[in-house]
Amino acid sequence: MARARLLIVCTILYFLAGCGPSGAPWHATNITGDMPKLEFSMTRASDGAAVTGRDYLGRVTLVFFGYTNCPDVCPATLANLADVLKRLGPDAGKVRVLFVTVDPGRDTLPVLKAYAAAFAPQVDGLRGTGNALASLARRYRVAYSVKTEPVYEVMHTSAVFFFDAEGRARLVTLSTEDTAGLAEDVKRLIDGE
Repeated sequence: MARARLLIVCTILYFLAGCGPSGAPWHATNITGDMPKLEFSMTRASDGAAVTGRDYLGRVTLVFFGYTNCPDVCPATLANLADVLKRLGPDAGKVRVLFVTVDPGRDTLPVLKAYAAAFAPQVDGLRGTGNALASLARRYRVAYSVKTEPVYEVMHTSAVFFFDAEGRARLVTLSTEDTAGLAEDVKRLIDGE
């Protein structure tokens, strides 16, 4: 009887082990199939080039909306994402972080270029027209607003979206504090999971 139970337990463990990492939970929230593919048309701050979502195919791409004058959330998020990239080692070259400004009135290309470069070489600052920004924000259900009167005030959602190398929306997180866990998620996406 004991041998039969042992055999059953071993068989179950064998099959569970065969599930491998694909059966493991993600650290970020899995949104596979719930959001559209990466699609936009903006200007990249580092070189002034017009870019689209197609320019980032072949790399895991993280998208974060913010602005350079943000006092806390944006620099903390980008610093955490830079740590994620550092944890990836050589695989960081297979990743791009897109920092999309929601304040294009103040975030000129030179300002955005310097800001993005301060975090990691894989961070691309993106700036679009009002219509391009609104279209991208609507596509991923991101809220933002810029008020200039009576004081200048910018509000934005703090979500970070993760896209696989084929441009499919895969994950989203509202917190980037677990950099080790997010690095594991990004590595799984790099590996094609």
